[in-house]
Amino acid sequence: MYPTTRRSFASRVACLFTGLGSASFFTGSAQARSKDKDRDQGGVRKLNYEGKPADPTALYSPVIVHHGLIYISGQGAHSRDPEGKFPMDADTHTKKVLDNVKTLVEAGGGTMDSVLQLTVFLAKIEDYADMNKVFKTYFPQGGPARTTVAVAALPGQSLVEINCIAAVVPK
Repeated sequence: MYPTTRRSFASRVACLFTGLGSASFFTGSAQARSKDKDRDQGGVRKLNYEGKPADPTALYSPVIVHHGLIYISGQGAHSRDPEGKFPMDADTHTKKVLDNVKTLVEAGGGTMDSVLQLTVFLAKIEDYADMNKVFKTYFPQGGPARTTVAVAALPGQSLVEINCIAAVVPK
């Protein structure tokens, strides 16, 4: 058949070891992924306001924790007070919204100092200065990256809505 030379023998052995090395590489990677998946409980945790697993039939989850990041859904002044029995001013609404954000960030394992990015929606751009005044009290060491936009209306007659991304703080 084919004469066996040192070169052909060496190339066949190299292919064999390369295949074995690749197989152990992929097996090792799968084991590492499996351990990571166990460690972070499936990768995605959906939580409610108390930091407990969210209702799987709910329309949305207030908190999602994934790969060390906390995603907070839009919080309006009405989010924790559906009756809306509070004054209709930007100061009050901003405080209620930032209190909700703080509660949710902490439920996900972060702090207000670990907030990385916020998006602020204002029903009236004229409330920008009042919102900033309250905002500074929640971020005395300087705020995160932020975008503020004025919109036509917000759910529940809220004057302010905020969503954010924060980092989980290592314990």
